[in-house]
Amino acid sequence: MKLLHKIAFLFLISGLLITSSCKKSFFTDVNVNPNVLTTVSPNLLLPTVEAALAYTQGGDISRYSALLMQQMYGANSQSQQYYQYNFNPGNFDNLWPDLYTSTLENNYTLIKISDAGGYNGYSGISRIIMAYALQVSVDLWGDLPYSQAFQGNVSGGSLHPTYDKAAALYDSASKLIDAGIVFLSAANQGTITPSTDDVIYGGDAAKWIKFGHAIKARLALHQSKGSTTMASTALSEIAQSFTSNAESAQYIFGTQETSANTWYQFYRDRPGDENFKSSSLAIQLKASGDPRYPFYNMDSTDSKGNRTSYFNVINAPVEFITYDELLFMSAEATLRVSGDLAAAQTLFQAAITADLTKLGVPQATITAYVAANGTLTGTADAAIAKVAAQEYIALFLNPETWVLWRRTGSPALTTTSPGSEIPRRLLYPQTEINFNGANVPANVTLYSPKIFWDN
Repeated sequence: MKLLHKIAFLFLISGLLITSSCKKSFFTDVNVNPNVLTTVSPNLLLPTVEAALAYTQGGDISRYSALLMQQMYGANSQSQQYYQYNFNPGNFDNLWPDLYTSTLENNYTLIKISDAGGYNGYSGISRIIMAYALQVSVDLWGDLPYSQAFQGNVSGGSLHPTYDKAAALYDSASKLIDAGIVFLSAANQGTITPSTDDVIYGGDAAKWIKFGHAIKARLALHQSKGSTTMASTALSEIAQSFTSNAESAQYIFGTQETSANTWYQFYRDRPGDENFKSSSLAIQLKASGDPRYPFYNMDSTDSKGNRTSYFNVINAPVEFITYDELLFMSAEATLRVSGDLAAAQTLFQAAITADLTKLGVPQATITAYVAANGTLTGTADAAIAKVAAQEYIALFLNPETWVLWRRTGSPALTTTSPGSEIPRRLLYPQTEINFNGANVPANVTLYSPKIFWDN
């Protein structure tokens, strides 16, 4: 295992063990959080933050969204309950500190250390990470603590921070990206610069800038229903972002058991709790002969019994935003701006091709699949639904799938719990209700209030 993976994993696990064993939010009456690193060099803290983000998204967030979107089937234990929407606030007591303490709060520390030291590369990267984590968090819960968070009782902070409005947090994320791009574009990057400690991009500032534009494209597209202005903004941001699969934002795990991919670990430690083969997505792909089925099947093996699933091998990636997603976004935004079916179809076919290429599907199979499935006809709304249905397949295990379904209603999913609807949001965790209850939004259910863009 590479040294950077060892560093990231050791720091991460120490924090996660403390937070999961205590089961407390960092919003307690303690002034100094012992889990937060305050005097570490940025080249040690960055891989810790990146690992925390990857483990959190690839762990609980991915499992919740994959079950809700029927990309995975909950067969036993908690997974079976979640698959049927049996959630309570206590179910999210681990996810909340994984996001806030291990990811956001440590990243806030990274921003402060980097700014104070004039380490512009780290200042830029940490702001883009913060923006991405905010976007994902808002899409799960809506309103969240931010302006008064991370700082205790100094500098305008609070031990019991109020909640910022979700739409305002989207604006905050956009501003973080703009500032991050300025730092990353500075001629003098400082005396310590990111390199191999940056697990995501190896210190490549240009790719981080493109990731920033990809996040801004998401922010705009999420708000584009009925708004050609937002759709146009999304297209403008996409034009400044990824140009190939090689630039996709993702975290690649190590090849040792202690640094293994999150789904690989889950299948290793909780066999039988979830499976792909019984999911609605698997049934759809198998019935249509979709070439992605063996790549998504978590139980796929070769002649020697080794796993061959793209997402269930020890060093599989956690994907944040990928090139194929941007192409799907471009197709949708084009339809929302102009309704130009021909232009959107070109982007739509390129998106499918990029996804299948990434997985390793043979070119002849790709060509045949695009010919059979890549045509857009009818109204702009009908075309958007078809784009979203294909994007739903491509975004396997990515929580953005849940956002896509809530925004577009495509694909048409049948509830797994008769008499109930598919949830539109997560509940605030019980620990947050216990320790910061005066500020937690009231009357929140799995269905209401909807996230502000969910219209």
